[in-house]
Amino acid sequence: MSEAAVLVTGGAGYIGSHVVLALRDSGMSVVVLDDLSTGVADAVPVEVPLVRGSTGDSGLVRRTLRRHGVGAVVHLAGSLVVSESVAKPLGYWRNNVANTLSLAEACVAERVTRLVFSSTAAVYGIADGAPVTEDTPCRPINPYGASKLAAERLLQDVASANDMAVVALRYFNVAGADLAGRAGPRNRNATHLIKVACEAALGRRDAVAVFGQDYDTPDGTGVRDYIHVSDLAGAHVAALRYLGEGGGSQVLNCGYGRGHSVNEVVRAVERAARRPVRLRVEGRRAGDPPSLVACNDRIRSVLQWRPEHDDLDAIVASALAWERAMDAPVDTLRHGPEPRARVARR
Repeated sequence: MSEAAVLVTGGAGYIGSHVVLALRDSGMSVVVLDDLSTGVADAVPVEVPLVRGSTGDSGLVRRTLRRHGVGAVVHLAGSLVVSESVAKPLGYWRNNVANTLSLAEACVAERVTRLVFSSTAAVYGIADGAPVTEDTPCRPINPYGASKLAAERLLQDVASANDMAVVALRYFNVAGADLAGRAGPRNRNATHLIKVACEAALGRRDAVAVFGQDYDTPDGTGVRDYIHVSDLAGAHVAALRYLGEGGGSQVLNCGYGRGHSVNEVVRAVERAARRPVRLRVEGRRAGDPPSLVACNDRIRSVLQWRPEHDDLDAIVASALAWERAMDAPVDTLRHGPEPRARVARR
């Protein structure tokens, strides 16, 4: 693989911070571009250059690509809350599609030929059968999934017309935290079930909202394929290596191939925390499919990806450990939030 740097957009976010760590652990040079609208500067290692700005700012992106000698991009910046996308679709189309177009234009102009794109299982909508393969028809049922699918197709067209290869990774439900305590979900307003349940177990929330108990699933609650964030980060490293070895464009599911219901997740949190978690049953949430589980045969074959944390209890344990560390005094944190003074915008 070349010595060229990797630009990680959204690298100050939850998934982005883990991807940055995985790339650095693999010996790659990394630069982060993040507008810090949801990301946190302190989530980026101090030795990694952090440029504050939007992927929609084509001039800034081009300057960043040139200044840091970027040869590949991992594009994670985007909006990702299903319920918010239903309420505010314009912002999702702007951030997930228009800004991706600007980034692609900058990459073409600066001759960046390798791109890994953060997509989502939400592109499938209510899938026919389970598990879903990459060839399952895409019929998104919310603006989040629709905007990500549009961005996938945009990048495929750009790659076909230029000297570029794109790997789109369709994430299933990402959870957990770095096992060394270096990174984890920092957003106090998160909607991800495992984080919410851990917060409830630690007394930071009164209850966990269960959106629907009448789905056609074994216990009536929604079923999802939960993947540990460190395994997902490893998939990005594998995708960059694959592209660096001349691999062509791919669309790949990122999941374990098994599903867990809301009730099963809550019970796993209760086991880890050794205390009950109160549930608050609400109606179904707009844009939520009843079940979504990956077939991961293709990513295993194409990228030789081998997950290391395929266990719900292990995922929950890492998430709970992170949440407990977040409650500890700053000087006891392994990767505490010291102020950063080296955020650049040029």
